[in-house]
Amino acid sequence: MRGQPKKISLPRRLIFDLMRASMGVPFVSLSRPLHIKPLLEARSEALTPAGWAAMFVKAFAIVAKDEPVLRTVYAKWPWPTLYELPKSVALVAIARVEDGEECVLPQRIAAPEAMSLADVDAQIRHAKTAPIEDVPMFRKIMRATRLPLPLRRLSWAVGLNFGRQRGNWFGSFSVTSVAAYGGGELHAVTPGPFIVSYGTVRPDQSIHVVIRWDHRVTDAAPIARVLTRLEQVLNAEIAAELRATGSKPIRAIRT
Repeated sequence: MRGQPKKISLPRRLIFDLMRASMGVPFVSLSRPLHIKPLLEARSEALTPAGWAAMFVKAFAIVAKDEPVLRTVYAKWPWPTLYELPKSVALVAIARVEDGEECVLPQRIAAPEAMSLADVDAQIRHAKTAPIEDVPMFRKIMRATRLPLPLRRLSWAVGLNFGRQRGNWFGSFSVTSVAAYGGGELHAVTPGPFIVSYGTVRPDQSIHVVIRWDHRVTDAAPIARVLTRLEQVLNAEIAAELRATGSKPIRAIRT
């Protein structure tokens, strides 16, 4: 069958490189519905509610303050080691359309636990709408993706295998979701070490969350504890911050 060859775009080349880097990571996953009634109530009343990605980014980073394993990466150079980062660095998967092609680019958010929820949300929204050249992380990763293959492989090897550089290039955790397109249980892959994905809100006021992690870094029991703590933070700290932004005005009902 005769088809038509298509040029591989830069965003698609990035995915090729990302999948190649993810092949050797021994991922396992744990999923659980989180009951988030207090969060839903706070968000429905908030004057300027944050997006779901921003809420999960900050909530996971808050949990990671007390769980150093969530800030730990596996690095190979100069010898295999576990490297603990001093703060969380999130990578958020941003869906965009570039030159008529749908693509996904990673937005880096450093120390989201120390930022306001509004600032985290603003960085994510900016990455969705701003030109690629106006987003520092996009500029950085597109510059690397333009390199010839041998130099590209070298830059990825440096970013992947030195603990400090892993934090700079790949963060300590990623957040991704297809909830905006109808939901589904997404089991994404990245070079690791932690990936958080979430679905749509269910009628029973729960949301299904999946955490995938590098099994070299930790085991299932700590992740089960993390999911419980994540539910608590969403319903407490994140809900409280939403309420602090102010409530929607109540319209008077005329009789």
